[in-house]
Amino acid sequence: MAFFDLSPTDLATYAPAVREPADFDEFWSSTLAQARDHDLDVTLTKVQTGLTLVDSYDVEFCGFGGQRIKAWLNLPAGAAPHSLPAVVQYQGYGGGRGFAQEHLLWANAGFAHLFMDTRGQGSGWGSGGHTSDEGATGPSGSGFMTKGIDNPQAYYYRRVFTDAVRAVEAVRSLVWVDSSRVTVMGASQGGGITLAVSGLVPDLFAVMPDVPFLCNFQRATSITDSDPYHEITRYLAVHRGSVESVFHTLSYFDGVNFAKRANAPTLFSVALMDSICPPSTVYSAFNAYPVDTSRKDIRVYSYNGHEGGQFHQSLAQVEWLQTLIQNSRVE
Repeated sequence: MAFFDLSPTDLATYAPAVREPADFDEFWSSTLAQARDHDLDVTLTKVQTGLTLVDSYDVEFCGFGGQRIKAWLNLPAGAAPHSLPAVVQYQGYGGGRGFAQEHLLWANAGFAHLFMDTRGQGSGWGSGGHTSDEGATGPSGSGFMTKGIDNPQAYYYRRVFTDAVRAVEAVRSLVWVDSSRVTVMGASQGGGITLAVSGLVPDLFAVMPDVPFLCNFQRATSITDSDPYHEITRYLAVHRGSVESVFHTLSYFDGVNFAKRANAPTLFSVALMDSICPPSTVYSAFNAYPVDTSRKDIRVYSYNGHEGGQFHQSLAQVEWLQTLIQNSRVE
């Protein structure tokens, strides 16, 4: 894919007005309040992985509607109570949590690491998922983008974003975790979920969205033919009279609207040849993120597509977050 979006100069200042419903905050506060009517009920089952430097646990907690959500927890072996900063990570589109042994970086860097399964996903690639989605939806196309898209209350990502907030609450309840130092992260869909949590949880330690999906839906569907955004385009090609209602629903789930409400330090990444999450949609969220420039950064991968920085970005994230923690100790 060649360069197809705005120039780097234009991207640096690109801050479009994105549709935002008047009851956005009320919608999400009531959604989370309903979820919290159910006990979090975190359960941990230690699993034998054959690894000696990492302790691994099969985790369950109650997410949207009280439904059980699966996750993996990896810890440095023998961690002391209340000693660990934590990272909560969300998965990319179509993937599941896989195996505990797939997620070792953060535990080996000295963090408690919770990797959340995404409800209903996990059969598109990778090693599989283990969490069902019990939400009812109306007519939809292939994939997840149009499930319940005729009504914000029924939309698929209402359930996913709620699960993601509850995952933060679950990790904060763990005996090993310093609850004041919880970071959220993810790539692609995981980056979009990360942005949602950044605007819904007011006291995060840091936020790391990597080539985030689910931002500036109207621009995304107008400039890329790639899935998953193209799932929306195909749906609207059939449901010709639903354009207004679809984008009204999506406005409750736009990463830009969540980014506007965030307050934690953040490290983004973007790839300038990314046709799946076009760079202007990423910058829509980054430039809306309201913290001052000393507390936010974006790593730019000029000649990459949706793979972004891959392990280059992982190493940058570890260094950035460890520096942030060290500086917080000095303060």
